[in-house]
Amino acid sequence: MDIAVFGGSFDPPHIGHEEIVNLVLSNINVEKIFIVPTFLNPFKSTFHLAPLERFELLQTLFKNNKKVEVLDFEIRQNEKTPTFKTITYLKNCYKIDNIYLVIGADNLKNIHLWYNFLELRELVQFVVITRDSILLENDYIKPTYLELDIDVSSTSLRENMNFDLIPQNLKEKVQKLWKKE
Repeated sequence: MDIAVFGGSFDPPHIGHEEIVNLVLSNINVEKIFIVPTFLNPFKSTFHLAPLERFELLQTLFKNNKKVEVLDFEIRQNEKTPTFKTITYLKNCYKIDNIYLVIGADNLKNIHLWYNFLELRELVQFVVITRDSILLENDYIKPTYLELDIDVSSTSLRENMNFDLIPQNLKEKVQKLWKKE
């Protein structure tokens, strides 16, 4: 079985995340893509939406796509969980031939600092999502690059909340959660 793993904070999920999943499914031959929201990103100290809220939003976003499974593994850890631990968990649960790890180009700069990076690099094939046709070269991995033509990040979205960047089937839920904050 060939799978892709796309992890992140998804705080909040936006149209860029949806498009990344579509890009992976149309360019990489996988039977399933696991969306893995973090409890708390290992490189961050806070989150805006609670982990279970983000998990439920992602389930709603991808509920009609049979090739997508939203995995609550990292949320159930109730702590920062390194990608290596998630990949190990998946390898123990499924008979996997190839794992494609989907990351944003912004992660390349510090990827060598990821927990057990050298071992992780042996377990996965990296798929790097780029913007503006910028291919960031690095000395650590030789990835497959996929170009995202949507310029949105959760950080900029939170700073200037633009609900037009939230997928249609999440808009009402996200607006309610945002007002609650």
